[in-house]
Amino acid sequence: MTSRPLWQGRALALVGIVLVAFSLRSAVASLSPVIDHVAEDFPVSPVVVGLIGAAPPVCFAVFGLLTPLFERRFGLERVAVTAIALMAAGMLLRGFAVDSVTLLASTALVFAGVGSGNVLLPPLVKKYFPDRIGLMMTVYSTTLAISTFLPPLVAVPVADSLGWRLSLGMWGVVAAVSLLPWVTLALRERRSPMAAPVEDDDIDPTDGRHDMQDAVAVATGPISTAPANPRYFARLWRLPLAWALALVFGTSSTMAYVSFAWMPTMLVDIGGVTPATAGLLLSLFALVGLPCSMIVPVLVVKYQATRPLFFVGVIGGLVGLAGFLFVPTVALPLWVGIFGLSAIMFPLSLVLLSIRARTPESAVALSGFVQSIGYAIAAVFPLLIGMLHETTAGWQVPIFVVAAVLVLSIPAGIVAGRRRTIEDEWERRRGRW
Repeated sequence: MTSRPLWQGRALALVGIVLVAFSLRSAVASLSPVIDHVAEDFPVSPVVVGLIGAAPPVCFAVFGLLTPLFERRFGLERVAVTAIALMAAGMLLRGFAVDSVTLLASTALVFAGVGSGNVLLPPLVKKYFPDRIGLMMTVYSTTLAISTFLPPLVAVPVADSLGWRLSLGMWGVVAAVSLLPWVTLALRERRSPMAAPVEDDDIDPTDGRHDMQDAVAVATGPISTAPANPRYFARLWRLPLAWALALVFGTSSTMAYVSFAWMPTMLVDIGGVTPATAGLLLSLFALVGLPCSMIVPVLVVKYQATRPLFFVGVIGGLVGLAGFLFVPTVALPLWVGIFGLSAIMFPLSLVLLSIRARTPESAVALSGFVQSIGYAIAAVFPLLIGMLHETTAGWQVPIFVVAAVLVLSIPAGIVAGRRRTIEDEWERRRGRW
C-alpha cells in the first residue's frame, strides 16, 4: 500500500481525530480536581462521587456493545457526530449543575458520548488512514495521554480565579469545536461515499509489518472493528487465560478510575495539601502513564516481558499505597509517582489482546470478552471506595481494599504471562479450536 501525507485529502479527519481523542480523556479527568469547589455550592456526598467515578467503565461497557449496532445502521460519521454532541452537551451542562442529581445526570451524558467515542475512533483511523495506522494510533494515544494529565493541571487554577462552572464547562467548548470536521465529513460521506478501506484479507498475513501494526493499534485503546464470532466468545468463558486477561484489565481500570474519582480528595485529607496541589499530583499520576504507553507494547511484543512488567506495576502500586497509608506527609509526590506505575498494566493488558490470539476474528472476541468483564469490575470500586470512606470516616480501609485488588490480581498476571494463545489453550484442553 502506498503511503501519502497525513493531511492529503483528509486534513479534516486528522483534526477531528485529535480533537475527539483530547475530549475523551479530558471529560474523565476534569471533574474530580474541582469537586471541593463544587461542594461549596451544594452538597456532594461520597456516594455521588463514587457514582461519578463508576460512570466511565459502566458507559464503556454498555455503549461499547450498543455503538456497533448504531454504526451498522447509520454509518461511522453520523454516529461519531452524535457521540461528540453528547460529550459536548454533557460537559457544558456540568457547568450549570445546581445539585448532585443534575451533576450526576450531565456526567452520565458525557460518558455516554465517551463510551461511543472509544469504540468509534479506531475504526475511523482505519477508514481514513489505512496506510498510516501505526502512526495515527501513536498520535491518538499520545493525545489521550496529554488530555489525561493536562485537565488536572489547569482545572483548579481556573476554578480559583473564574469559578468551577467555567472550569468544567470550558472542556465542552473543545468537544463542540471537534464537531465541525465530523459534521462536514458526515455531509460529504452522504453525498459521495468514500472508497472502502483495505480489509485485513487484502494484506499479506505473512507481512510482519501488518502484525506489528495490529499490536500497536491494540496497545493504544479499546478496539472493536468487526463483530466477534459468537462461538468463539462462548468458548472464552471456559478458558483460564481469557479470565486472567480480563482480571488484569479490570485491575488496571480499577486503579485508574478509583484514582480519577478519589485521589484529589484523598490527598487533601491525608497529605494536608491544597486542592490545587492535589490536582497537580493527579496530573503527575496520569503523566507516568505516558512513557508506559510508549514503551510497554515494544517490551511485550519484542522481548516477551509480560510477567516482569506486570510485577513492576503491582509492586509500584503497593509501594505507593503503603506511602499513602503510613507516611502521607513525607514525599507525597514520590508516592503518587510510584503508584502511577500501576498504569503499566493498561497498555500491557491491551497488547496481550493481540498476541494472545492467532487471528483477527478471535482477537475481536477476546477483546470484547476482556473489556466487558474488566470494565464491569472497574465500575464497582469507585462507588465501593466512596461508601467505605463515608462509613469509616477515613482512608485506611479504602487503601487496604485497593491494595487487596492488586494482590489478588497476581495469579491472573502469572497466567496471562504464559506464552500461548487462547486457541492453544482450547486445543490443549478440548481439541480443535
